[in-house]
Amino acid sequence: MSHAITPSGSGLNRVPRVTADFWLIKLMAVTMGETAADYLAVNLGLGLTTTSLLMAAVLVAVMALQLAQKRYVPWTYWSAVVLVSVVGTLITDNLVDNFGVALQTTAIVFSVMLAATFVWWYRSEGTLSIHAVTTNRREAFYWLAILLTFALGTAVGDLVAEVFGLGYLTTGVIFGAIIAAIAGAYYALRLDGILTFWLVYILTRPLGASFGDLLSQPTEYGGMGLGTIYTSLVFLAVIVATVSYMSFTYRPEVVQAEHVS
Repeated sequence: MSHAITPSGSGLNRVPRVTADFWLIKLMAVTMGETAADYLAVNLGLGLTTTSLLMAAVLVAVMALQLAQKRYVPWTYWSAVVLVSVVGTLITDNLVDNFGVALQTTAIVFSVMLAATFVWWYRSEGTLSIHAVTTNRREAFYWLAILLTFALGTAVGDLVAEVFGLGYLTTGVIFGAIIAAIAGAYYALRLDGILTFWLVYILTRPLGASFGDLLSQPTEYGGMGLGTIYTSLVFLAVIVATVSYMSFTYRPEVVQAEHVS
């Protein structure tokens, strides 16, 4: 089977351009994913299993709506991201809390699964480009990778903050510094753009979750005690405002679709 890439006409990209507001809303989404999962499972008393089943059902419905668009629509796309963030967090929490899987093990397993997804994606499409997600198959690979980055980021963040005992603030600073170093390598050393994107995408999960926990968790656990509901509402407000701005300013991005023959 040949993996030569050839143009096959134009199409609408189904995911957004990577801009400053992209990273802002992504960081808000992952932070809200952490606090919203805690609020539903703990504060509302739904429990981890019920919360997981409920959020998975909502995600399936929203993802069906997203996949039906065949183009990038800000509110459906970012609704899907928020829900994937919540479900990705719950997957890791279930493995650790309900099944007793060590965080070290979950981090390794999700790293392998994410790497396998990228290999499968590349062998199937001949590219990992996020600038030409113009087919159902590419979008399916994209969302699978996104889900695994959230699950992996949750495991890595909890591992550093809790198992290594560094706390929420120190963990957030560490991951923020790593992201800054990667960004510096991209601009100064011309690090590959696709590699840079996925590395930063993974690392913004523990960054956002660490600061979400810092704000929401009780002071006796190293947090600021603001609570999950208020923290979640603040970040939801930022998300809604940013998505509204995106919706008013968005213009469809037509790209040359790539085809593997």
